[in-house]
Amino acid sequence: MTTLGTATACPGEIATGQLTVGEARDGSDVSLPVAVINGQNDGKTLYIQAVSDGDELNGLGVIQRLVPQLDPATIDGQILIVGIVNYHAFHVSQHRNPIDDTKMNRAYPGDPNGMSTERIAHATFQAATRADLALDLHQGSTSRMIDETRVRCGSRHRLHSDCLELAKVFDCGFILDQKGPDGQLARAAPNEGVPTIDPELGGSVGWDGDSIERGLRGIERVLKYYGFLEGTVDINPQTRANGFEQYGAPAGGLTRFHVELGEHVERGNPLFDVTDPFGRVKSTITADSKGIFWRARRLPQVATGEYVCSVGTDLDEY
Repeated sequence: MTTLGTATACPGEIATGQLTVGEARDGSDVSLPVAVINGQNDGKTLYIQAVSDGDELNGLGVIQRLVPQLDPATIDGQILIVGIVNYHAFHVSQHRNPIDDTKMNRAYPGDPNGMSTERIAHATFQAATRADLALDLHQGSTSRMIDETRVRCGSRHRLHSDCLELAKVFDCGFILDQKGPDGQLARAAPNEGVPTIDPELGGSVGWDGDSIERGLRGIERVLKYYGFLEGTVDINPQTRANGFEQYGAPAGGLTRFHVELGEHVERGNPLFDVTDPFGRVKSTITADSKGIFWRARRLPQVATGEYVCSVGTDLDEY
């Protein structure tokens, strides 16, 4: 029998339930939606979570499509799922938890006696570290971004090669292999022996069908490669970026991009213009390094110094 919160499944069963993580301002329980898929036969355990940031919904779109497709009679092992991690932020369509104004993916491994975000991080970290592998489904917030997977433990970590293998199996085509900030699940869980990646499934407001489809395909590949489902997968070469450069606006105005997402750029290539409302160019920003145009803000208006775009650098084929 496998249990997560109130969801309990015997071998060959799927169960859904709630994982209590605190109380709301009216004293009622705050609970996260969870699912347990207990395969017919013994095997590994996979942990999946989504909506760590409250406005990043593509991961939830993946889970919404994944669970109805799974037949526990054909699965070896268990799958533990938390469908919505950042409960408070999700309900107000915000990135950060509005209860304590904290970013969830900077709070791991969490604190059972801490602020709201720390308590949720602790509860979900306890679930993640029961697993053999973990997937923390994200997206580029509401910015436009390529589909990619992130390896955040750092190249010197003892599980780096395992995390990188998991990223290659997921197969978005692009990997950011760069040590992440303190408090990320994909950095903290490997310290407990759990290879973990952070798939960034594009960027959108609401659903993005193509990115959801890519995430669904990535999980299906993971399930086959690691023996949860029958079948084999090919491991394809992918473009890996080991660095990341961000560009801000040197002047206020409206942005006009010269390149598309996923496009290769050379040092000195123009990335974007800042224009006045009448189309007159105030400034042109060029690439500092060779790389791939990785991410860009969605809205055209910018103030001086505001974030505009990012380029993945230090590239190789892996």
